[in-house]
Order: sequence, then C-alpha cells, then structure tokens
Amino acid sequence: MSLDAQLNEAIKNVPECMAAGYVDVGSGMLLGSKTVDSHPAEVIDILAAATADLFQGPNVIAIEDIFKKARGSKDSDAHYFQEMMIMSDNLLHVFMRGKTYEDHIIAFICRKSVNIGMALTKARIEAPKLEAAL
Repeated sequence: MSLDAQLNEAIKNVPECMAAGYVDVGSGMLLGSKTVDSHPAEVIDILAAATADLFQGPNVIAIEDIFKKARGSKDSDAHYFQEMMIMSDNLLHVFMRGKTYEDHIIAFICRKSVNIGMALTKARIEAPKLEAAL
C-alpha cells in the first residue's frame, strides 16, 4: 500500500483522528500528510521543521545525552525520546519515532475529546504499517 493510502487508513483507524503526517527529520521533508479538515498551508509548510525541533532540537539532544550517560548507554546514536503527546486547546498531537527508520516521525492529530489511551494504542498499531509503506 502506498504511503498516502496508508495515511488515509490510519486516519480511519485512530479514533477521532483529523490528520496524520510522516516526517523525515534527517532530510527535513514532510513525506506525506492527510487531513479530514482544511488546515492553513502555513502549518503544513512548517510541520517538518517543527517536528525536527521537537525531537532533535539542541536542548532535546542535550537531555538525551544526559539520560544516556546517567543510564550507562553505550549506543551514542540511540534516541531516548520515542513518543510525545501534546495537548492544545482543541487537539491531541501524538508524535512517534519510527522503529525501522529512527529519523522518521509519524504524527497523528486527534480531537481533544479522544480517549488518550485508545488514541495512543491505535497510533502504535498504525505506525509500523506507515513505515512499511515506504
């Protein structure tokens, strides 16, 4: 299945999901996105950069390095942060680092009324399918 088709499928399967995106933070590219509502073009345009800052900004890297050192991690390329959830006034944003491609981040945007546990569970089910679509 293509990435676009798999993004459409993911939106259907993650409860109250309004949008999904697939970002390659290494290249800074938004590889795919789908929404059920219209979103300002400016938001879509900076989604990849904002996601890269969230997962690989200098302060995040510093925190990861501190945790790796404190826990005795020998893998200097390993990332400490795998998933992040952000609540805005109306939405839940779920960001997940890829397991196969660690520089890939998958984002799911759901209505704030969603059951957070169910959204996270379903997002975790959909993420490997999205990675496999590449």
